[in-house]
Amino acid sequence: MAPKTPSTEAPEIRTMEDFAAFVGLSRPTVSKYFNDPASVRAKTRARIEQAIGTSGFRPNMFAVNLKRRRTRILGVIIPNSIDPFYMELTRRIEEIAEDAGYFAMVLSSKGQPELEAEAIERFESMNIAGAIVAPLGRAQGQVKLDSLASRVPLIYVDSPGHDDTPFFGTDNRLSFGLIVDYLCRSGEPPCFLGMPGVNRNATARRIAYEEAMVRAGHAPCVLDIPESLSWDFEKFGHEQMQAHLAAGLPSSTVLCANDRLAFGALLAAWEAGLSVGHGGDCALRVAGHDDHPLARYACPPLTTVAQDYAEIARLATNRLLVMLGEKEADRGGVTSRDQVLLNANLMLRASA
Repeated sequence: MAPKTPSTEAPEIRTMEDFAAFVGLSRPTVSKYFNDPASVRAKTRARIEQAIGTSGFRPNMFAVNLKRRRTRILGVIIPNSIDPFYMELTRRIEEIAEDAGYFAMVLSSKGQPELEAEAIERFESMNIAGAIVAPLGRAQGQVKLDSLASRVPLIYVDSPGHDDTPFFGTDNRLSFGLIVDYLCRSGEPPCFLGMPGVNRNATARRIAYEEAMVRAGHAPCVLDIPESLSWDFEKFGHEQMQAHLAAGLPSSTVLCANDRLAFGALLAAWEAGLSVGHGGDCALRVAGHDDHPLARYACPPLTTVAQDYAEIARLATNRLLVMLGEKEADRGGVTSRDQVLLNANLMLRASA
């Protein structure tokens, strides 16, 4: 009996079964195509694609995945969807996941523990294969994350969770050691403008600064800041720099916990009529951390420390794929370790 050929006029198609009947193939064959087009013969693939063009049918992959024990969905939770660090991180995760045949679904907690918990619950209901999370580090979210980790492979990035959960991020101790050492050697030792306590990085970076200052033979000088959970770092840095300039800075060098804080600090210095830079005619030096994409275009260009966003994403996603059995660990063993801290690079520019 000759196989059916797809009709030139498509009936109403709502389900995979409807589409299989329309194209004249079995449902398992059609489902196999949508999971991996290369897994079916070229002739069959062409036939299905012709039917797709005629009918416009696209399966609801979320509904399909819910019927499986393990889906091809990787959950990604970040605290801020417009921060360039997280934008670059998720872009790279999506690329690697797609190459491995997975779909990375990104949700933002917007810095709110209740939204982080809601995102975790949503991923649990979708039967995701695994997750990559930049955690807020609050108790409420950690309980939910522990529950998720008991069900699927989980990787932390940027800010660590529990000690026994794989984590990929920047070595704050090394990166702040680099910038503090440079600032102390090239001018007055820096005071430190910290970030709001939005995650564990806030404390980790302050401690890294303090340790670096002690190693350099200087007393740490941490500027007082109010308690805050705001992710509007530019505004926070601007307001705090204004207040400390008005009260009198303890040093002519300010090291900010991240570049976005430094952008606000640069604006406050400009408004106060202060020249920023490392020349003899400059009144203030300002430095940051992260190498924000706009750091080189600040006025003046910002001296900072560069995180390797792409490498963090690559290592984290590959480690997750290893845990899922999709690939072998790297020869050097990097993706098989549970805690990986990457080195950073000093970026010397005109601001300090």
